[in-house]
Amino acid sequence: MEKRRKLVLSALLLPGALWIVLLYVAPSILIVIYSFLTRQMGGGVIWAFSLDAYQKLFSYNPDSRFINDFVVIFLRTFWWGLLTTFICLAVGYPLAFFITRQKAGTRAVLLFLIIIPFWTNFLVRTYAWKFILNNNGLINVILSSLGFRRIPMINTPFAVIIGLVYGALPFMVLPLYAALDNFNYRYVEAAQDLGASYLTVFRKVFWPLTLPGVVTGSLLVFILTIGQFVVPVILGGGKVSMIGNLLAQQFGMAFDWPFGSAIAVVFILLMMIGIVYYIRVEARKEASS
Repeated sequence: MEKRRKLVLSALLLPGALWIVLLYVAPSILIVIYSFLTRQMGGGVIWAFSLDAYQKLFSYNPDSRFINDFVVIFLRTFWWGLLTTFICLAVGYPLAFFITRQKAGTRAVLLFLIIIPFWTNFLVRTYAWKFILNNNGLINVILSSLGFRRIPMINTPFAVIIGLVYGALPFMVLPLYAALDNFNYRYVEAAQDLGASYLTVFRKVFWPLTLPGVVTGSLLVFILTIGQFVVPVILGGGKVSMIGNLLAQQFGMAFDWPFGSAIAVVFILLMMIGIVYYIRVEARKEASS
């Protein structure tokens, strides 16, 4: 009976496992292999082992600013990912708390409003922000009608951050809502009965017990943000690039597949190290509290 149950479970898991292997594991392995091959002019690779891509990535050429530009793009990507995560957490935490304190009907409507943007293609929604932030867009039209000067917002880092936050905010709110909805408010009442202030209750009780939702939402937002390609192109006008844009350039216009693969491999490794470190630090904080 136990053997049959395991066979049924394996059969149910097999389609999902094959899907993950074909769409995630196999392409990742292929990228790693490509990073150790030789570049072929006009695109593609020559199946000959080479470390040229990594030498180009880690070497410094005083006659070229590309490696410096790469470092700038790399740091900008991580900084914008952290900034977007912080903004989404600052906005999403009180929003998720507000939703959990509403009646069942109101709660369902608010969750529906958060989810409904997913019914529209992200590219279309990003173009909508372009019309809003444009020099002749909604915000500047309102400012002009009120007698204020028009503010240039499109094709700036500000516009990119707005687009990143807009696209990632639901991925922060939903995990936070799940964590806050399952929270036992008797702990809060007990802490207040013992004389704890609102700030102490939040710091010692509320925050530690909802930390799993915070970690999940933060990881989702950060990973989604640092891999963005559409937002910097549309709202940044190509003037502010991220890693995704750099990779598209290497695989597209530059036709340097090994170098693009090397960038992707290093980026993924550093991202994984940062995520594992973040999870371990948060786990220690949760255990100590």
